[in-house]
Amino acid sequence: MPRAMEAANLSVASTGVALRLGPEAFSSSPNPSGVIGSTPGGAAPPGREPPFSVFSVLVVTLLVLLIAATFLWNLLVLVTILRVRAFHRVPHNLVASTAVSDVLVAALVMPLSLVSELSAGRRWLLGRSLCHVWISFDVMCCTASIWNVAAIALDRYWTITRHLQYTLRTRRRASMLMIALTWALSALIALAPLLFGWGEAYDARLQRCQVSQEPSYAVFSTCGAFYLPLGVVLFVYWKIYKAAKFRFGRRCRAVLPLPSTVQVKEAPQEAEMVFTARRPTVAFQTSGASWREQKEKRAAVMVGILIGVFVLCWIPFFLAELIGPLCACSLPPIWKSVFLWLGYSNSFFNPLIYTAFNKNYNNAFKNLFTKQR
Repeated sequence: MPRAMEAANLSVASTGVALRLGPEAFSSSPNPSGVIGSTPGGAAPPGREPPFSVFSVLVVTLLVLLIAATFLWNLLVLVTILRVRAFHRVPHNLVASTAVSDVLVAALVMPLSLVSELSAGRRWLLGRSLCHVWISFDVMCCTASIWNVAAIALDRYWTITRHLQYTLRTRRRASMLMIALTWALSALIALAPLLFGWGEAYDARLQRCQVSQEPSYAVFSTCGAFYLPLGVVLFVYWKIYKAAKFRFGRRCRAVLPLPSTVQVKEAPQEAEMVFTARRPTVAFQTSGASWREQKEKRAAVMVGILIGVFVLCWIPFFLAELIGPLCACSLPPIWKSVFLWLGYSNSFFNPLIYTAFNKNYNNAFKNLFTKQR
């Protein structure tokens, strides 16, 4: 009897020590001789990295800076469009729609994605309801951002190739229709699993929250959110390139060599009205190209860079999202995270690109900060 009591007391004491030190204090692992040895709580098991290495801290810091920069830069674009009356028209409403989607990505999607990345084993610890909300906003806002890029490319294409038929009223109606279709299609793709039972985003057993892996939904969502707008923007830029090449060739053929005896009198320079965000100014075109041709060239370059960055940011993620469910295979988690955050970074690059090629935005930014002072 005393021996039984002594054994019970020893068992209780060892249990109390284990509870105070935690499971890491007595993590056991078999050695080659078959004897189970314990690993001290302060040391990481062999072959496993410490939970917070210098590299992990650096990556988390960069992701936090990316989130903050994406939110603030797109918010600055929105505030500028709202405050400057000259921006209350096409194509700035398309830019505003893109900025809204990118602001929502930075405010609602990226922070929760970072929380999921920081959890052990990338587990989702915030419950099923918040998982559905996060996935819905993720799919909707990223899809809207992608389709807004396609809408901007279409607007530039019609402006360059049909500037006589594409009047201001037609342009306004077309832009409003494209914005409405963009957000309606994005909401449909995001809410389809909840409305039609098209797969489940939350796995309670594995504590995992991800976009529905149903193969049919994977085809529908990736085609509607990426491959269809990708085809649109590639077709549009090809047409813009052909139109620009045709105009340049026609202008070169119009310049014929003149006989040496003919005296050419230099034509006077013509003034062109260039409108800025503050006041109209008069500038002289010193080159052979007209002001409209220079504007179309800048627009073509801007659309080309916008499309190129869009493709580079999103195509790795959507290739993995389409191939994974169809072949029942999976990428390593680290590559999934890299592809996902590369796609998120497109929301950071969008405002940089379409404001870098528009001096009116730069002037408006300077005026905004000057007035604040």
